Amino acid sequence: MRIAIVAESFLPLMNGVTHSILRVLDHLQDRGDDVLVIAPSTQDGETPDQVKGAAVHRLPAVPLAGYTNVRVAMGGVYRVKRILADYAPDVVHLASPFVLGWRAAQAAHQLGIPTVAIYQTEVPSYAARYGVPFLENWAWNRVENIHLLASRTLAPSTFALNQLRGRGIPRVQMWRRGVDTARFSPAKRDDGWRASVAPGGQRIIGYVGRLAVEKQVEDLAALAGIPNTKLVIVGDGPQRAALEEALPDAAFTGFLGGEDLARAVASFDLFVHPGEFETFCQTIQEAMASGVPVVATGRGGPLDLVENSRTGWLYEPGDLSALRARVLDLMGDDAKRRAFATMAHAAVQDRTWPALCAELVNHYNDVLAEAPAGRASGSWTSVSKTGAAQ
Repeated sequence: MRIAIVAESFLPLMNGVTHSILRVLDHLQDRGDDVLVIAPSTQDGETPDQVKGAAVHRLPAVPLAGYTNVRVAMGGVYRVKRILADYAPDVVHLASPFVLGWRAAQAAHQLGIPTVAIYQTEVPSYAARYGVPFLENWAWNRVENIHLLASRTLAPSTFALNQLRGRGIPRVQMWRRGVDTARFSPAKRDDGWRASVAPGGQRIIGYVGRLAVEKQVEDLAALAGIPNTKLVIVGDGPQRAALEEALPDAAFTGFLGGEDLARAVASFDLFVHPGEFETFCQTIQEAMASGVPVVATGRGGPLDLVENSRTGWLYEPGDLSALRARVLDLMGDDAKRRAFATMAHAAVQDRTWPALCAELVNHYNDVLAEAPAGRASGSWTSVSKTGAAQ
């Protein structure tokens, strides 16, 4: 199969979108598929032209205001259409489409190429967090238009699936995320690492993720003063300086990847995630695979991942007293915390990336089988939800 993956973000930026693409590329390389990745250019321009067997085509991009390592691709639909026409893929995979992905959705539609759109980021809900709530309706309109054009949309959680269907988007199915259960394992727990971040021997409450406004890491200030605990923040981002000031007793490790990340997560006693806008939340799965129970907000992806009173606790979004109470419950009861940890580890053992990527390939095959016989010659005009030709 020939597959074009249009990535809203890609290497060297590591986030949930990039991580998923890399796992998909591993699988497609093992299958022997021919893959092209279309992604924004990087700041220094020094990036490989091939990643995991896939050719990488970079489009000129500019940094996102206030978040300079995020790049937004420039140009119009015609440029993407020309790339797709030259490559002639069987299917186009739209990875968390919004800016570049919107152009690619239109280009593929005009060329008659089936598309699978991966809904992965709740961009519209970020608007209020970033102080521009008036943009939320516009952003939802963009999301709706993209997924109305897609041959199939894949949502990562029950919450996301119902959210999209509730907005009138058809052809939505579930596609969860895999987790590397060999890399993330209780066996990676490291007493030396624990001593380096909690030299007083405290139990470790850990968070992993971007230090950005939408992650609501500042809510973890509600955990201040819990006896014999140390809050450890793994990750980096534009909010780091502000968070170091807001959480003066926390240890900040900066970005960790590979085995360093696996060791850190397995060395936590409890994982916390306060963000309310997670369509899935891969770091929760990684914590569970590492044998670490979870306390997270009861909205979005965590609703599917965390089973109350079994693998962790969920709390009502915004109820920081409940967040503190749930953390106190587990940090104050070693036997309960160990029982939750055992169940969390067991709950994710069948969620491997090879199994999930095989599901994805089935979705590719389905949209190919459903495509009209004989592809359009490029004369189609894409129409937005409002009916206006683009």
